[in-house]
Formats: sequence, structure tokens, C-alpha cells
Amino acid sequence: MKLFLTVAILMVSLGLTAGNIVLEGRYQQRNIFVINGASPDGVGFCTYEVTVNGLVTSDEINSQAFEIDLSIYSFKLGDPITIIIKHKDGCLPKVLNPGALEPAPTFDCNKIECTPQGILTWETAGEMGKLPYTVQQFKWNKWVNIGEVMGNGSSGKNIYKFQVTLTSGKNKFRVVQKSYEGELRKSQTCEVLSTTTPVEKAYDRKTKLISFTAETSYELYNVYGQIVKRGFGMSIDCTSLPKGEYYLSYDSKTEKILRK
Repeated sequence: MKLFLTVAILMVSLGLTAGNIVLEGRYQQRNIFVINGASPDGVGFCTYEVTVNGLVTSDEINSQAFEIDLSIYSFKLGDPITIIIKHKDGCLPKVLNPGALEPAPTFDCNKIECTPQGILTWETAGEMGKLPYTVQQFKWNKWVNIGEVMGNGSSGKNIYKFQVTLTSGKNKFRVVQKSYEGELRKSQTCEVLSTTTPVEKAYDRKTKLISFTAETSYELYNVYGQIVKRGFGMSIDCTSLPKGEYYLSYDSKTEKILRK
């Protein structure tokens, strides 16, 4: 379940207003940390109650900062959790780690390989929750995202497949997972040699059209390294580009283009 953080303004029976911060996700063996702050009326602190799956916590919340201890509930890894932080009107506690209920990238990649037909297969174990795998291909001197496969989230053996498009020559691939908080985990790489005929290009100065001998992924950069054209196909229309020097990455190569 994807974590989200919402603030809902609720009316209470006395006609006063109060707020709820709602955290939803699954238990990842991590606690929640909150910056509380003083109450706007000068009495006590902003938060007045915290519940975990409907149970009022026993945590000490009458302080400038507090921890919601989830270890005391005997949760199992992946159990659903809803935390409600109830606070007074006119103030808002700050959750320091809202991604704590999101799965972290913990997979171990036991094997990754690619066939000459472009079937990429990888085997993993140790996943703590469902996170997407981003498939990356190393080309044009960088790792390029080429697809995504949702992880099963099982701690046991998982096997995934993805159809890639091979460039001419040597191809290198890996898969990565990224957590809600930006933590990145990478697999080892695999290589496969393609027998695909190298793609060639031609530039027609009259039509301002770059044409390829076969369909290919491409990126066209200006001299500042900014991508001005990106896609997949047999040609690139350059009529809208200002005159100047460009760099074209396609197939497995990068070449200079002069737009006159």
C-alpha cells in the first residue's frame, strides 16, 4: 500500500476545529518521529492524541518531539498500519520520516542475464515490500531508464522478465529500486553481445531531417547538454531547432551534428 500523508480539518462537537495527520502504509520495522511544537494557546503542546490502528498509543507526546514506537504492537513485516496524529487548531506537527511505512529496497539479486533476443531475466530474494524495479541500459556513457516492472514484495524467490531493445555491439543492463526517501539499491550488471546491424544516420541540410537506416532510440543535445529532442523512430525533424552545434546519441554511439 502506498504511503500518503494528508491533513484533514475536522469539526468537533464543541464547534472548535482540530486537525488529523493520517499516515497509511505497512510495517517496515521502523518507528515514526514527530516534531511537536507548542500549542498556539500557550498551554501544552500541539499534539493531543495519537492512535495506531485505532488504539491510543502510550507514547509520551507532551514534548517538543516524540517517537511513535511501533515495535510494541507485535506487528509482522508488511502488516497494514494506519496512524492518526490528532492536533490542535492553529498548529501542525511535522513527521520527520513519512516514508517509514514505505518498503525499503532490500532485494538481493541472485542472478541477472539477457539473451541475444533481448529477454532480460533477474532473480531476487529478500524483498520487504512491493517496489517497482527500474530497468536500466548503459549507453551513451550513462545509465538510461528503459522500463519498469513492479516487484512482488515477497522475501522468497522472485523471478522477473523484461523485453529490451538491443543496440549494436555490446549491451549492458541492470535493475534498481528506489525508496520513498530516495535510497537506491542496484543489482549487478549483465552483458550480452548483439548481432544487430549498426544503425547509420544521414542529415539532409535542405529538409533539416535526420534519417536513420533502422528504428532507434535517440537523444539530441545542445552544446549546454540540454536534451532538445528525444524519442524512437526512423527520423528526426530539426526544422524548429536554432542553427548551431548539437550532439546526437542513437543506437550505441554519439556524434556531432551541425545545424546550418
